[in-house]
Amino acid sequence: MSVPSINTLCVQAGYKPGNGEPRQIPIIQSTTFKYDTAAGMGALFDLEAEGYFYSRLQNPTCDHVAAKIAALEGGTAGMLTSSGQAANFFALFNICNAGDHIVSSSSIYGGTFNLISVTMAKMGITATFVDPDCSDEELDAAFRPNTRAVFGETIANPALTVLDIERFAAAAHRHGVPLIVDNTFPTPVGCRPIEWGADIVTHSTTKYMDGHGDCVGGAIVDGGHFDWMAHADKFPGLTTPDESYHGITYAERFGMGGAFITKATAQLMRDFGCVQSPINAYMLNLGLESLHVRMARHCENGQAVAEFLAQHPKVAYVDYCGLPGDKYHERAQKYLPNGSCGVVSFGVKGGREAAAAFMEHLRLAAIETHVADARTCCLHPASTTHRQMNDAQLAAAGVRPDLVRMSCGLEDKADLIADIAQALDKI
Repeated sequence: MSVPSINTLCVQAGYKPGNGEPRQIPIIQSTTFKYDTAAGMGALFDLEAEGYFYSRLQNPTCDHVAAKIAALEGGTAGMLTSSGQAANFFALFNICNAGDHIVSSSSIYGGTFNLISVTMAKMGITATFVDPDCSDEELDAAFRPNTRAVFGETIANPALTVLDIERFAAAAHRHGVPLIVDNTFPTPVGCRPIEWGADIVTHSTTKYMDGHGDCVGGAIVDGGHFDWMAHADKFPGLTTPDESYHGITYAERFGMGGAFITKATAQLMRDFGCVQSPINAYMLNLGLESLHVRMARHCENGQAVAEFLAQHPKVAYVDYCGLPGDKYHERAQKYLPNGSCGVVSFGVKGGREAAAAFMEHLRLAAIETHVADARTCCLHPASTTHRQMNDAQLAAAGVRPDLVRMSCGLEDKADLIADIAQALDKI
């Protein structure tokens, strides 16, 4: 049989029950696992055998769901985390030490910008933020001898910048480091960054993957293509013995396809414990089973709302790559040929005050610090998710003071447009 389509993978990947076993992924709601001998458990601690001993590191329910997400992304291994922020932190910290450096797109989610620019800086890891549309020369100039990773978002939240994944991957590889891409907004249904050269993919599974605003979570997928040993001097955590795990060298023992996730689990999940609970993983899987169906509706609604807003006299601008006149429309045709997402960013004429008034008049769309689930919601990022940024940083991230981020849910598009129309009429 040929490789199943992504539609089939959403439903079937990650778990295959045996004869008489549960048809749905079982919820293994247990902190610990019993063994008959100390030697048997010791082999697990030495990473010489497969199995489970404590759910802070690994749990069967979580691993089944991680395997599905890895299959959806076309990766070789995956892991779940407690949130998307934890996934991005683990993905970067797994290969960065104090004194190292990151190159990142400036157009990223405000919380991730703060993680990289403030929190990781306190750990001695610095960063250079580049315009995602900078020239190749400007991009190359951002690298330093101590650069260890490049980071970006397929579709930036909330600026909706579309990353030129191939170009950023090529730059990363010229300098011997991996490209890490947060693929939360398009999901693998819309784009698979590994196919375009990305090495590691992260997700806030809280968003479209869960799809119902139920459970916070994150995921990391390794593409399995980056040769850590070829750049051994840059990544000693993967290419030299780990004395905290009896001298294992991850890149030698687990190869390109397994070293990154094994180290992130054995070291970071062990020490930080940012684990996703089994019940959350189970509910995430329910969302994944309908992801391919839901994303089509989200994109349909997003396109319809964007087209309506683009011709409305009270709207100053609309950012949505599905619009033919959008700055990223041509790039989206390459990376997102089947649609991007249901999130539309736009400005209301009259600035911050008009934007706030518009949002308060909405009836179907709720004002929430959330995005990408079944119900339509909206937010003013400059005063919420990105409020820690100054005006210059907001501009670099593509977040204008009057920007409204609307996440179009699964309601009827005619009802969404009618709600937007009546709210605009009142300002």
